[in-house]
Amino acid sequence: MPDETSAITTDQVQHLANLARIALTPDEIAHLAVELGSIVDSVRKVTEVATPDVPATSHPIPLQNVFRQDVVGEVLTPEQALAGAPDSFDGRFRVSAILGEEQ
Repeated sequence: MPDETSAITTDQVQHLANLARIALTPDEIAHLAVELGSIVDSVRKVTEVATPDVPATSHPIPLQNVFRQDVVGEVLTPEQALAGAPDSFDGRFRVSAILGEEQ
């Protein structure tokens, strides 16, 4: 059972849903409040156990990047790239503006 210091309220869930533009029913809000409270409690428990002598771990197995040589291969000319475009202007793809419509 989550204690009062880490309990997530339905008002907080509703606020987060509004920020994320997610429509939630009252039942979903109540369910998520309990679920998120449980997550906060779990994180608090891990924080209590994590001590300076325990190294932080992002992956249980060490990872290593594998690189290949950067070699230029066959490339399209600008004309070939634009040949299939529905609209182009001045050697570039032309698309309709999408930013600012909902803001």
